Amino acid sequence: FGSLLGICLIIQILTGLFLAMHYTSDTLTAFSSVAHICRDVNYGWLIRNLHANGASMFFMCLFIHVGRGIYYGSYLFKETWNIGVILLLTVMATAFVGYVLPWGQMSFWGATVIT
Repeated sequence: FGSLLGICLIIQILTGLFLAMHYTSDTLTAFSSVAHICRDVNYGWLIRNLHANGASMFFMCLFIHVGRGIYYGSYLFKETWNIGVILLLTVMATAFVGYVLPWGQMSFWGATVIT
């Protein structure tokens, strides 16, 4: 599942770069810029859906990867396991930031609850 994680990460980076070209980070215009991407940008809806579903696929592969590591006792290699845990926490923090970026109602209340 490590190679699938790499493929998912490459897809996330590429679609994220394409989305960033049209995204506005101001809190007043963030939601409308996401709507603009979906409605007015050529294949913007496809890129956004690939990015959103790619994140779910990435986490699915990530949890299977961690579960496999637990099953096979990879936690016995302390240094490697600790690096993996740090990477997991970093990925979760990055996913939270990505969840908040559209600044819709779900994003707003998600940010309110977490912070």
